[in-house]
Amino acid sequence: QLQLVESGGGSVQPGGSLRLSCAASGITFDSYAMGWFRQAPGKEREYVACISAVDNTYYADSAKGRFTISKDNAKNTVHLQMNSLRPEGTAVYYCAAVQTTYRHCPGYIYKHWGQGTQVTVSS
Repeated sequence: QLQLVESGGGSVQPGGSLRLSCAASGITFDSYAMGWFRQAPGKEREYVACISAVDNTYYADSAKGRFTISKDNAKNTVHLQMNSLRPEGTAVYYCAAVQTTYRHCPGYIYKHWGQGTQVTVSS
């Protein structure tokens, strides 16, 4: 059974960093694209970044230059390193997966979701 479990959220001051992790079970990364999304209070869920089955990475404009998505295949874990965090980054961050080997991962309808981890950026 596919399961995604996020961790690493917390509270941080503006300009700070956090590293989110998503432990995946029931899948192998060579057949899945993995993505990070977030949902701020009162707003719709939005795409943040994704990494394809062949390790191509893509970022939303808001994440470019500050966030890095990566995979640890040995641990079946996906990470999102977030630097220079801003107050508008306050949201619940979700890990998601979709079965595809295509090198391009944005725009897919991700079918499997974790429970989310809260990130709060505030002084």
